[in-house]
Amino acid sequence: MDTLLAFGQRSGIYDFMHSAWGWPTAESLHFMGLCLLIGTVGMFDLRMLGLAKGIPMHALHKLVPWGVGGYLLNITTGVMFVVSAPDQYLFNPAFQVKLSLMAIAGINVLFFYRFVFGPVKAAGADAVPGSARTAAAVSLSCWIGVIVCGRLITYYRPPYHWCFWC
Repeated sequence: MDTLLAFGQRSGIYDFMHSAWGWPTAESLHFMGLCLLIGTVGMFDLRMLGLAKGIPMHALHKLVPWGVGGYLLNITTGVMFVVSAPDQYLFNPAFQVKLSLMAIAGINVLFFYRFVFGPVKAAGADAVPGSARTAAAVSLSCWIGVIVCGRLITYYRPPYHWCFWC
């Protein structure tokens, strides 16, 4: 934790984030990145689940660079949040679940592009393979969970007592 805080202070991120406009600017950029990411991934996943069958898959796939850009923007701003207040994130169960869901979503997208995308690309508008539907459901579920956990981070900021039955 001290290493993250020291990096934040050496790089100037800590000072920026604790200025009057730092945190609101990073939050706004994080939200814009989330819109790009979820807009792209959500449309693609919903299409694979059978919605908007009139939209060709290759047309939606052209939006992927926008989603990747949103993801990179979120990673950048997310790192800024963590290095400016590591104690508020590292021990936060909502943040830990969020990172876990992001990892599952990442493994899912690797699996999708390695094993599933070829048949999806070759399939017609109505013939989305079951494996693609499963990958889409996992992806959509993970990203919804990431959004929910992101919102819950502020409710579990230390100091807190996370033993609900104690």
